[in-house]
Amino acid sequence: MATTNQKNIEDPTFAYITNADLIHPGWKLLIPSAEAATAFLATYDPGKPELLFGKRAKGQLVVGSWWTAGGEAEGLAGMFRIYKQKYPDVEIVNATVAGGAGSVFKGVLKTRLIGGDPPDTFQLHAGLEVEGYSPEKYLQPLDDIYASEGLEKVFPKDLLTLLKYKDHYWGVPVNIHRSNVLWYNKSLFAQAGVTPPTTFDEFFAVCEALKAKGIQPFVIGTSGGWEAPHVFEDVLAGTLGAEKYRGLWTGATPWTDPGVTQALEYFKRMMSYANADHPALDWAAAAQYIVDGKGAMFIMGDWTNGYFTSKAFTDYGWAPPPGTKGIFVALSDSFALPAKAPNLENARNWLKVCGSLEGQEAFNPQKGSICARTDCNPALFNEYLQSAMKDWATDAIVPSVMHGAAAYESWVADFKDAIALFITTGDVASTQAALQAACVEAGICK
Repeated sequence: MATTNQKNIEDPTFAYITNADLIHPGWKLLIPSAEAATAFLATYDPGKPELLFGKRAKGQLVVGSWWTAGGEAEGLAGMFRIYKQKYPDVEIVNATVAGGAGSVFKGVLKTRLIGGDPPDTFQLHAGLEVEGYSPEKYLQPLDDIYASEGLEKVFPKDLLTLLKYKDHYWGVPVNIHRSNVLWYNKSLFAQAGVTPPTTFDEFFAVCEALKAKGIQPFVIGTSGGWEAPHVFEDVLAGTLGAEKYRGLWTGATPWTDPGVTQALEYFKRMMSYANADHPALDWAAAAQYIVDGKGAMFIMGDWTNGYFTSKAFTDYGWAPPPGTKGIFVALSDSFALPAKAPNLENARNWLKVCGSLEGQEAFNPQKGSICARTDCNPALFNEYLQSAMKDWATDAIVPSVMHGAAAYESWVADFKDAIALFITTGDVASTQAALQAACVEAGICK
């Protein structure tokens, strides 16, 4: 494949192959010999899509991420467009690996980092997620890029604090996401005569009203294992409030707190109104239920806004999930630089695009997120994103645990496993004990 792609660079009448599984009849290919084809197939690794690509005079840029769904793929393409305008001779390799909100990609990435064969740059949540990559061994600090590009002047102070780990910056943020949003189908709400609930009691009353009309009240997809814990962190914020929620991740709030018990009880009751096929759906498939009018309410991050936009779906409204008005559960996507990035100069130029105004304005309106920078033009963003910009400026900001901001990766895994099991057992007491044990295991609780 690399051979024929190299030929494409010299002669565009030859096919340009980006996926070895998608070669169409009639394409003009260059296969120098049977031995060359056999040698390629013997070494081809689907986890390294750059093996498919030819190399231009100024090399490749291999960008690793898990962005493949509607909205996020378009956003990434927007940043690629800015990069190509600046560096047209560099071959961009979109090395995405879908699945599990990044968990599948992270597994592939760690193998590549440890093996000394990483992509040139990769997606990384801002916050404590970086600890899982042993940054002092496998990554390069980016302090000089922050200085040369003036990034400390254009990112909010709280975000800069979140980005620093052991006194260095290890990623350049491209966005801010809000994880706590209740999305609803406007027509189904009108049909049932209900309005967005602000408390848990109101939420359950709305569920009953929708159910009485034969409408699926609440939809969720849990096939990836992370979606239920994602919703549960929003329920925790709703029962504990911002300050006590923050305290869960610092040890100031014990996991034995009655607010945690209440959150588990509420979440168990919420799941009683959920679609029965949730184990077979991922988040995007569950969001599609709102698009198709097959479900009324969905709690998920605001990448859902990008998904709805990509589907040209407009019959939706949004509100904070119960109890979280005035609380912004936040995460930020960034890109990091491996210590052994094969195309170092190209990767550093990519990180500069990530932090630039034009890069973020090309990325975020498509992705369904707001800029990490404070100087983006609000007029470029839709109504939901403009509301998120205002909330980001005024709400209490708390970190998402499921998206790498609040806790070390090993603790996140234990949290996720405890809630994923809770979906099956519904055992409040044992789940709360498991959450407390996870905090102890993380070295935060005693």
